[in-house]
Amino acid sequence: MLIYTIRRLNLFVITMLILSMVGFSILRLDPSSVWNQHSFWGGWFDYLQQLLSGHLGTTLSGASASAEVIAVFPATLELCFFAFLLALILGIPLGTISGANKGGVSDTAISFGTLIGFSVPVFWMAVIFITLFSLNLGWLPVSGQYNVLYEIPQVTGFALIDVLLSSHPYQSAALEDILRHLILPTIVLSIAPMTEVILLMKASVAHEMTQNYVKAAATKGLSRSEIVRRHVMKNALPPLLPKLGLQFSTVLTLAIIVEFIFNWPGIGRWLLDAIAHQDHVAIQAGVISVATSVLLVNIFTELAGAAVNPLVRKEWYANK
Repeated sequence: MLIYTIRRLNLFVITMLILSMVGFSILRLDPSSVWNQHSFWGGWFDYLQQLLSGHLGTTLSGASASAEVIAVFPATLELCFFAFLLALILGIPLGTISGANKGGVSDTAISFGTLIGFSVPVFWMAVIFITLFSLNLGWLPVSGQYNVLYEIPQVTGFALIDVLLSSHPYQSAALEDILRHLILPTIVLSIAPMTEVILLMKASVAHEMTQNYVKAAATKGLSRSEIVRRHVMKNALPPLLPKLGLQFSTVLTLAIIVEFIFNWPGIGRWLLDAIAHQDHVAIQAGVISVATSVLLVNIFTELAGAAVNPLVRKEWYANK
């Protein structure tokens, strides 16, 4: 496990160095940038020192890019967390049912729904949901993180936590309003990763259903549901953990589109505003922050998968 961890950390460091080159190249796209006054390698070395100190530069508005990222990133993480959680809650059971009944009616129905969810563009799905549930039925808010009438002081940046920490006179009403604003963007953002989770879980469960221990359990008189619940699930889930980290990158990427449509005050909308104003400092700060988050989640899920699945960390020795 130690060798496996060191190997993953080395890969993380190398990837971060390459990523820093991308961020530095973005800064050099601005002809008036001070980074154009240096040679590439000399300027890149100074840029690395700046990154290690936690300074991402100063935006066109004169604000610290690091401070702005810290202010907007929690809203994105909050939205991504609930979307990813919903994708797992629905995707794992549906994938299990589909894999355990491969070729059956339930598998066909789930596969058909998965195909539709995978094919429909996220922006089109968002517009349909807003038109139906907000404009026509009036059940849910159209956009924003919460109603502007509620002045919630930003402590952590996570709206749900901030409202619980605040002494707002209408705390319960503000909490309900935040949850209502979360529903539509969470559902829209969860559809794409949910389809991936269903497909991954289906393939893993279908593979386990062909193993000899399943046939042995059936001869003991266990029902199909008992076999799946007692034996198949605990063997089908561990190989899935490293792959779930890749789905977080999908969620974070699609969040940029979802935040723009729902006017969500996260890093996605902030990054699109930076692109519109050609603020290269803000663009590189957003790219570095988002990419670093994706890499950290990927390495965490890989290490977690190796911890619960010994076969993963033994691959290093097999490939050596």
